[in-house]
Amino acid sequence: MHASCRRWKSYSDEYGRSHALWCATFLSDFHCDRLVVIGVGLIGGSVAAALRRAGRVRHIVGVGRGRANIERALELRVIDEASEDVDLAVRRADIVLLAVPVQRNDRVLAQLAASVPAQTLVTDAGSTKRDFVAAVRRLLPSHLSHVIPAHPIAGAELTGVDAANPGLFVDRNVVLTPLPETHAGAIDRIESMWKACGAHVSRMSCAHHDQVFSAVSHLPHMLAYTLVHMIATRSDAQELFSFAAGGFRDFTRIASSSPEMWRDIALANREALLADIASYQQQLGQLAALIRSADAGQLGHIFETARNARNAWLRQDS
Repeated sequence: MHASCRRWKSYSDEYGRSHALWCATFLSDFHCDRLVVIGVGLIGGSVAAALRRAGRVRHIVGVGRGRANIERALELRVIDEASEDVDLAVRRADIVLLAVPVQRNDRVLAQLAASVPAQTLVTDAGSTKRDFVAAVRRLLPSHLSHVIPAHPIAGAELTGVDAANPGLFVDRNVVLTPLPETHAGAIDRIESMWKACGAHVSRMSCAHHDQVFSAVSHLPHMLAYTLVHMIATRSDAQELFSFAAGGFRDFTRIASSSPEMWRDIALANREALLADIASYQQQLGQLAALIRSADAGQLGHIFETARNARNAWLRQDS
């Protein structure tokens, strides 16, 4: 692509994202006096930055276990106040956002139980929902009407507050999985929060959510990690990597994601993920049989069907 064309595409993309953000924030009536973000990394930091840029939050408190990261969040003005004490941080909160690895939810929710005000909304940003809901029912049983589980479908391979991006959620999907007990007003308020960040919001049950994202998010990450691990542990790994090019880079990009986060996701959603792994193994077995029997016709049919399905998805997503 000619340099001038690339610049025009960049300007057009930026204009489109800026216009989408303007429309979303203009249409959203969200405002929060005191937001507490527990886990000021890529997701938590991006929510804070997006709401600050949109002028929809007065005071942001960041809670984190890493002193360097939380001090960096203050330096970048992503947050206004830092705390290492969940109990103290949430006492005057309007909204508490948990943006921690999913295996840490139990610990954080247990800390919230003793101090979260009755009217404070509690939400999260985790990639699995049934485990979060189970933990909420166990640890915050009297607060269910004010709990709104959420999953922003956005991210990057980078971690920490330095990766935070106020435009991360523009034109991205966010899925809410409210409990039957959740008040309608609480759901609407968190939906407005995400819309103020520029996101499109939908709702589904937590069980259906975990099945959907096992197939289209969790399984692909497992495949990318496994392929890279297979190559890395071979005796000729150095040679193989030296010849790897665009296709390998594209397929394995997500293997640069946080190992801690994806380990936790795999274990939290193991039931759905194991079913999808078994289905994928069956598909691989069928593919191996076709290759073994040199069935060019059926191989071509599978590849063409997959290509057509992906191209249709890309057109729909553009």
